[in-house]
Amino acid sequence: MMAQTNVLTYHNNAARTGLNSAETILTTSNVNSTSFGKLFLKTLDGLVDAQPLYVSGFSIPGQGTHNVLIAATENDSMYALDADSGATLWHASLLEAGETPSDNRGCSQVTPQIGVTSTPAIYLKSATAGVIYAVAMSKDSSGNYHQRLHALSLATGKELLGGPVSIQAKFPGTGENSSGGYVIFDPAQYKERSGLLLLGGTVYLAWGSHCDDQPYTGWIMGYDAATLAQTSVLNVTPNGQEGAIWGAGGGLAADASANIYFLDANGTFDTTLTSQGMPNQGDYGNSFVKLSTTNHQLAVADYFAMYNTVSESDADEDLGSGGALVLPDMQDSTGATRHLAIGAGKDGNIYLVDRDNMGKFNSSNNNAIYQELAGALSGGIWSMPAYYHGRVYFGAVSNSIRAFQFSKALLSPTPVSLTSHTFTYPGATPSISSNGTTNGILWVVENTTPAVLHAYSADNLATELYNSTQAASGRDQFGAGNKFMAPTIVNGKVYVGTPTGVAAFGLLSQ
Repeated sequence: MMAQTNVLTYHNNAARTGLNSAETILTTSNVNSTSFGKLFLKTLDGLVDAQPLYVSGFSIPGQGTHNVLIAATENDSMYALDADSGATLWHASLLEAGETPSDNRGCSQVTPQIGVTSTPAIYLKSATAGVIYAVAMSKDSSGNYHQRLHALSLATGKELLGGPVSIQAKFPGTGENSSGGYVIFDPAQYKERSGLLLLGGTVYLAWGSHCDDQPYTGWIMGYDAATLAQTSVLNVTPNGQEGAIWGAGGGLAADASANIYFLDANGTFDTTLTSQGMPNQGDYGNSFVKLSTTNHQLAVADYFAMYNTVSESDADEDLGSGGALVLPDMQDSTGATRHLAIGAGKDGNIYLVDRDNMGKFNSSNNNAIYQELAGALSGGIWSMPAYYHGRVYFGAVSNSIRAFQFSKALLSPTPVSLTSHTFTYPGATPSISSNGTTNGILWVVENTTPAVLHAYSADNLATELYNSTQAASGRDQFGAGNKFMAPTIVNGKVYVGTPTGVAAFGLLSQ
């Protein structure tokens, strides 16, 4: 009987918690170098920056029913693999005739080529039908750059919905790359680093730059998931500059009310506010931003900006290197229900916001924020946090993974648990597997050469259960590290994108 757990989006869900709480095979007892290790290393045609996605018990025409692993490469390819053997079920190129993947645009963040960088999103209709949404960057023979939104059949890899569609946009403003009263989206100047968000029948995209190479501004776009028609465009630095959306590849986060949250990077912030406390020119650089999606239209609903947001942007010490996480509802000391979100960036502070009243901007202090843990991370964040069983886990650069405990909707000021091992740049993005609130395991990939997969007890990070260097003769090595490696844990296996393909780990005898 096939297992039924799926991973259809970055970090498992729209809240971006990184948690699979329905893992019944992997336990704190059997994850060790004796019984657990590398199952296969599948070579694909390029670097896998996107997190691998997983669909269980899916029917592939003419090939039967499989657990399917979806992997995208920077060579503009999409693969459907048998998740248990690594065999290729189908392979689709997202390039138009005569095109190649983009060059690296003079920026080493994604190199040597740029194709599919962001984690796709999957709409699963049934055990025989589904759609994979993905953004691909390419370059044609005339030297023009293209960004396109694709909708691929999960069963065959064929294009659906009349796709792909070319991504174009403009927004009222006089900021960088503006003309005639509109800021213009130039596909050459951006890469889609943030994982796609599928929410309420709309696919949302957010855009980062190539390094800090200007001109660029902060774009978010919505596309109808049924037709691929563009439904909404928002720019959060329309009258300024910069303000890219990175999220460490984490993707826009969303709550149950279809509000979207993200951390904007260094860029223009208007310190002159309207009577409602909003930036008077609509520029939200280096802010924790909330968007409403009423009637599928994007609009800034609320935000929080640090009192020193401008100086942080000027020093490239912004929030945008980290990703936002929407927390489950919590009861505070008065019994009131709190709706919270959390994030951190390069300044090493943890910012916990009330999603109903985020705090906006005060040039003197951060007193209006729900909770701030200043210096709690002892290092900057270039990664996504994860959440499990009342704890949030951060992996700061050149530091240990740290677990902070919630109590009555407030976060412990110091970590309650941490790894003895420290993680080099860019730190680490953890993912967590558990069976409800038992057998919690924190999984994380270390960006070294060779890369190392670690597994820790999520209840006590001082307990390392496994790492891929422990077995003799390099049995579990899976190649060089990569900047953004978010492991996918599902149905007894762990999948990691690598510079050459995908590695799979699991129990060695089943």
